[in-house]
Amino acid sequence: MAQTLLLKRHTSRRKFLNHAAVISGSLLFSTVVNALEFNGTKKLWHILLRSGWQTENIGDIAHTPSILALIEKYIPHTKVTFWPWYSYLPDNEVAMLKKRFPKLEIVQGSLDAQGKSSTPELETAIASADFLLHNSGPATIAWADMMNFKKFTGKSFGVYGVSYGLYGTPETATLSDAAFVYFRAAVSLQKAKDAGVHAAVMGFSPDVVFAIDVADDNSATQFLNENNLQDGKFVCVIPKHRNTPTWLHTHKNRPFDAVKNERNEAMKEHDHQPMREAITEVVRTTDLKILICHEDETQIAIGKEWLLDKLPEDVQSKCIWLNRSWLTDEAVCIYKRSAGLLSNEMHSPVMCIAHGIPAIVCRWQEQSSKGIMWKDIGLSGWLFDFDNEAEIKGLVPAVMKMVNEPKAAKAKAAAAKKLVKLRLAATMTQVESSSRPVKSNASNKSMSKAHNDF
Repeated sequence: MAQTLLLKRHTSRRKFLNHAAVISGSLLFSTVVNALEFNGTKKLWHILLRSGWQTENIGDIAHTPSILALIEKYIPHTKVTFWPWYSYLPDNEVAMLKKRFPKLEIVQGSLDAQGKSSTPELETAIASADFLLHNSGPATIAWADMMNFKKFTGKSFGVYGVSYGLYGTPETATLSDAAFVYFRAAVSLQKAKDAGVHAAVMGFSPDVVFAIDVADDNSATQFLNENNLQDGKFVCVIPKHRNTPTWLHTHKNRPFDAVKNERNEAMKEHDHQPMREAITEVVRTTDLKILICHEDETQIAIGKEWLLDKLPEDVQSKCIWLNRSWLTDEAVCIYKRSAGLLSNEMHSPVMCIAHGIPAIVCRWQEQSSKGIMWKDIGLSGWLFDFDNEAEIKGLVPAVMKMVNEPKAAKAKAAAAKKLVKLRLAATMTQVESSSRPVKSNASNKSMSKAHNDF
């Protein structure tokens, strides 16, 4: 019988926290015991990680170091091999990963429908892996790889922290064959259940980026000093197109999409006028500055064109525009030193909450359902649906409350962070259990029963 984990909104927060704490403690004990067991056989358990969906967006880049941090913490007796989805992996991203995880191995290549690997290193990694883990993302992007891995190796796979339905649902049948599937918003979980997905274990688990811990303090400090941005004295703001213009991503080689571009142009004022109003109110009524930054490289230009250039002159003088690309580790360090974030993107707010920094999210129908996770972690008051005019009217007051009541805002962020950390600890028990080599089946059944009881 399928075991289902759903964090229902009417569930007692106290009951959830207590249960998650018990599971987290159990995992720590299990980790020590099993580390000794496997050290005795001198065999590291091997997880093959399918991740790295794109490199033009610091949020998508953040997925990989975040899941690696979770595995390091909760399943330390493992070897992890990173198998990037995106064919292009820039040197600076590799350097960031190697700095934080010096033992990390990376393999490139593809797996075809006949089970043949395109590179020798991928073939070796697949042969030696005990488990294939699909990382957080906008969908189960590598569903075919999951299916073929199990078909040709007989070994299991799991899916951790994804959305469902953004790009259609070609993954539906494959998900039912997974050892576990965790969705990063309760709405995705419900959609999958309604579609008939029946994996052995299904539940809600927040996006892995809540575990982000990479850091580049030197670059962050240099940038803040150069722009006279003092700790806690600036608010970060991120614009976004209705549809990311991926035809501007050089390595994707995609054709211009006239329909999506027309929609972007039609909605740019609607989606950014409220942001400009919030920026203006912050600058004119507080001593805070504004840092206009970005997640995706295509947002650099619109930060100037759609936000900075259309602000009143007196407001512009207190705004800084980040006019260059940056990497996740620098961004995290800058967010950590800000007073908060107002964003039309999602993963930068996740990075902020991961470090106890307040973050307000604006979203719309063209985005995946990941933004709705703000409701799942107690941050409904910081989520604004820009397809709902009534909600848009509440944006400026919410921003002002965030900056004028910093202690309360940070307490709210800290509460969400605590909830997320406990949920990640609880769901990582299943990752640990399912990824074990086959000989540990008895322990797997024990862990699954704990989840079923919850």
